[in-house]
Amino acid sequence: MADYAPVAGCMIIEPWGMAVWERIRDTFDAMITADGVKNMYFPLFIPESYLEKEADLLEGFLPELAWIEEPDTEDVQEKIAVRPTSESVIAPYMADKIRSYRDLPFRINQWANVVRWEVTDTTPFMRTREFLWQEGHTAERDNEEAQEEAMRRLEQYRELIENTLAISVMKGRKPEHDKFPGAEITTTVESLMPDGRSIQNGTSHNLGTNFSKAYGITYMDENEEERYAYTTSWGITTRLIGGLIMAHGDDQGLVLPPTVAPKQVVIVPIWRDDTEESVLGYANEVADELEDAGFRVELDDREHRGPGYKFNEWELKGVPIRIEIGPNEVEDGVLTGVHRDTGETEQFERDEVVDHVQQDLDAMQDRLLEQQKQFQDENVREAESADEAKEIITEHGGYVTMPWCGNEGCEAEIKDDVAADIVMVPLKPPVVESPCSICGADGEEIAYFARNY
Repeated sequence: MADYAPVAGCMIIEPWGMAVWERIRDTFDAMITADGVKNMYFPLFIPESYLEKEADLLEGFLPELAWIEEPDTEDVQEKIAVRPTSESVIAPYMADKIRSYRDLPFRINQWANVVRWEVTDTTPFMRTREFLWQEGHTAERDNEEAQEEAMRRLEQYRELIENTLAISVMKGRKPEHDKFPGAEITTTVESLMPDGRSIQNGTSHNLGTNFSKAYGITYMDENEEERYAYTTSWGITTRLIGGLIMAHGDDQGLVLPPTVAPKQVVIVPIWRDDTEESVLGYANEVADELEDAGFRVELDDREHRGPGYKFNEWELKGVPIRIEIGPNEVEDGVLTGVHRDTGETEQFERDEVVDHVQQDLDAMQDRLLEQQKQFQDENVREAESADEAKEIITEHGGYVTMPWCGNEGCEAEIKDDVAADIVMVPLKPPVVESPCSICGADGEEIAYFARNY
């Protein structure tokens, strides 16, 4: 999936890993372009003065910024940052293009790379100094429309992650002290990994008018009155691949859901000199039929590799179904199939290959999601005190819910002892009748604590 790069904390994405990202990208891109979002591209480099216009943004990303401090050209007179995110360069573009209410909603997106100069704990796909992502940016007429937009993208993230990656998610908000710099509301989709830690899959932000006021994004309404636009931003990254690997992988390697697998079926013919022609002919016919039906198929007829090597290699890559074809299968008019996730072997009629493969792929996709959802549901536990929360996190991991007063200091009491943060609170603030489980003050939120990536 990936290899280490010459610069520490960066990664080289291998063809198999890139193919997975491309399927994620193409699936989500189709979802947003159907909503009228237009793809663009913005520069990698951002002038320091652009970042300074939104103080919260600059302060929030300052420790992670990579700078070009001495540009070697006469036309560049200030420090240049390598983008950690693009609000500060996209907002001026919006300000230039938006004039009237007729220009709204204004919806654009870019598929790009960003750099956040993490200095510790870098891990391929999970936390790297450079990563690939999608960042969408919109301008709306009012706060209600901006909130609807932010929630629409959050729901699309849920659909993408559950339906494509077969990973169950929970939607929530980030607490006030953990919002995106400059955001009014930050929403998140979180998933629990098999090691009991939570992963943030993607975020969607209602930025209110904070960026509009900083960068002058205004429009004339129907009464010819100038108003500030309300903006949003939302993004997912190659971290999704890290979650995919952890959620479904096993000791034999990857287990890829059929919707995202670069190859859904691998056919391994097994022959000797006297059966080569018949076995390969039979295997090619099966491969052609499956490809004509729209499946992504690999026929592994390499002569210099034995069946055992091929089985191991394709298991490692996580291909959902392996079809083995030897002289017996040819003689009996059958196929031998092996399911990657369960390891189960079955035989079925050659004439039923298309329907059978489709049924098996659909069943595997459903099975992976249901297993992951069940695991997540079973690992959400309530705590009535800080000590109980620490004990649950230490012994079981997973999510611990408890009433919380909203004070960041209460979070620190648990975070300092067991390295668990508040990963989210409910999207709609509930009525909390119990006191904060940590300090005893009035409860304002239900906090979800977890160790996280």
